[in-house]
Amino acid sequence: MDLGTIEDVVIPTDRSGLPPGAPDTAVIAGGTWLMSEKQDHLTRLVDITALGWPALDAGYDEHASDGLEIAATCTIGELAEARFDRDWPATALFSQCATALLASFKIWRVATVGGNICMSLPAGSMISMAVSLDAVATVWSSDGSDYRIPVVDLVTGPHENALNVGDVVRSIHVPRHALEATTAFRKTALSPLGRSAAVVIGRVDRDGQFVLSVTAATVRPHVVRFPTTPSPSELEAALRQSIPDDSWYDDPHGAPDWRRHISIRSALDILGELS
Repeated sequence: MDLGTIEDVVIPTDRSGLPPGAPDTAVIAGGTWLMSEKQDHLTRLVDITALGWPALDAGYDEHASDGLEIAATCTIGELAEARFDRDWPATALFSQCATALLASFKIWRVATVGGNICMSLPAGSMISMAVSLDAVATVWSSDGSDYRIPVVDLVTGPHENALNVGDVVRSIHVPRHALEATTAFRKTALSPLGRSAAVVIGRVDRDGQFVLSVTAATVRPHVVRFPTTPSPSELEAALRQSIPDDSWYDDPHGAPDWRRHISIRSALDILGELS
């Protein structure tokens, strides 16, 4: 779709070229959602693809233990097809979560990991991936400083997040302990290629910690943790206690009570698989 109100497109090649944030300005990388419908409130786009960030960096991260740094501009296709010469079984989630996105392979080649997370839609598949693996976003603030925020806290609701006007997500860091974990994945949708109604992901770390995330079925991501593998009753009780009734999403792709039912059922299936 043509965006008829755009008067200016800024393409910075370094951080100093980023203009101050404003309500009429949008940051664009892949732009697959931005270009899909009218954006009459916008007059300027800031294209960050010329900043030249490496899509994937499996080196050492100065802020945490070594792991994987995913640039915000990394495309979903690049992430889904990436292969690593490390014992990181949890990277299987990259392609699994990509398939949970209601999109063709053409969108995979353009849509970005950072864009999918910043859109903050319940069915954002890169949110599912990031939350399940304890990923942390590095954000460039408009005042020139940086801050880090777990993706589970970054996404606060449908089309809502903790970013301030002018903030730019630079990268998503996935820690090594999560990449080394054993994982299990469940997606439920009303049709095989339809929008996800629930995405539930379980993880068992090498130290025995059990982590389970629920996305798509809820208005924001939810994560429950246990120091060791819980019993089915403990897991179900934790999910019911930690996810309020009004957090279950309601739209044409599923009613809240059905989403709660399938999410808990998926969680118990995952528990059985990982046990």
